[in-house]
Amino acid sequence: MDRYAVIGNPIAQSKSPSIHEAFARASGQALTYERILGPLGGFVEAVQRFAEAGGRGLNVTAPFKREALAIAARASERAQAAGASNTLAREGDAWYADNTDGAGLVRDLTVNLGVALAGADLLLLGAGGAARGVLLPLLAQKPRSIVISNRTASKADALVERFGTRGPLDAIAPGALGNRRFDVVINATSAGLDPNAVWPWSEGLFAADGFAYDMIYGNAPTPFLRWAAGQGVTRTADGLGMLVEQAAESFFLWRGVRPPTADVYTLLRPPG
Repeated sequence: MDRYAVIGNPIAQSKSPSIHEAFARASGQALTYERILGPLGGFVEAVQRFAEAGGRGLNVTAPFKREALAIAARASERAQAAGASNTLAREGDAWYADNTDGAGLVRDLTVNLGVALAGADLLLLGAGGAARGVLLPLLAQKPRSIVISNRTASKADALVERFGTRGPLDAIAPGALGNRRFDVVINATSAGLDPNAVWPWSEGLFAADGFAYDMIYGNAPTPFLRWAAGQGVTRTADGLGMLVEQAAESFFLWRGVRPPTADVYTLLRPPG
């Protein structure tokens, strides 16, 4: 059977094996999928051992996404734009690098959640790797505007300089958003992992019927989603759908088959 895996450090918490095993069953694909704990400072060697053992594809998680792009002989435009790769596919004796995060986010928003991005005003909170990884696919949806807002203004400015020719993109500091209102607000910061984190954005950023999306997921509403709900926002979602859909994009790259995803949501988050 063809071998696939997810590599990261730490890795025990990864849901990827359950997701891809479910995809394989649903689509009738014969494969194995495992976790690999990548040694810090030993990523290249671990990937080489996997390839020599017949490995055909890898999902890559922290802290190796930049290294994954660097070892590839060829890379997709979205991986190059993100400056990182979360998916490696074997091509002969070399690796092809892709980044499926943005595609997963867009598909979750537009297909699963029914959120219109075309012609919408979007606010992206954060300017780190997570934000950079989704900007190109978001811009491809032809929103009316995307504003990046980050504590460190220079990081947001750098993203506008990098992607500004691709669409209507601007950088505005948290305290300078004023009376701007947004149809979709996406949290791409890690602040949602810390319930005691200081939130630099003021209330009142959501347009009527606005949507709040957190790229972080958990068993309970994230601090960002609780913050949005406290302002009366009723349309919210966390990043579990993005996780599943970016995995489906990886599976499609490897196998040429787009797996059904609905049952995987139930597997990861049973009703009730």
